[in-house]
Amino acid sequence: MKAARKSGDRRGSSRFPIERELRYKILSRKSSPEHGAGATVNMSSTGILFTTEQTLIPGRMVEIAINWPAHLNDSTPLKLVARGRIVRSDVARAAVEIQRYEFRTQGSRGLVSLDTQFAIA
Repeated sequence: MKAARKSGDRRGSSRFPIERELRYKILSRKSSPEHGAGATVNMSSTGILFTTEQTLIPGRMVEIAINWPAHLNDSTPLKLVARGRIVRSDVARAAVEIQRYEFRTQGSRGLVSLDTQFAIA
């Protein structure tokens, strides 16, 4: 898989054209949670561009859960759960700067977090 990189692109990380289903939830203490479904357009180690059901407001925090293509021990489905800030949005897409992520696995009592959590410095 080849990374997408435009001439003059100031991003520090290469983007990869990964298309996976996802669910997102706007994190807000003041209002009821907004949520929706979409799909990734491309991803890097520091950001995700994805399709949305509505226009999302830049600056707000969002949690994204992506069905990951790899399986733990070739049998257990994984989910990438990332939190970050919406940096750009239009009618059908949004870009998020990842601040923290972790891989989770489906356990007998719902999603179980693996011991792997990462904060982006």
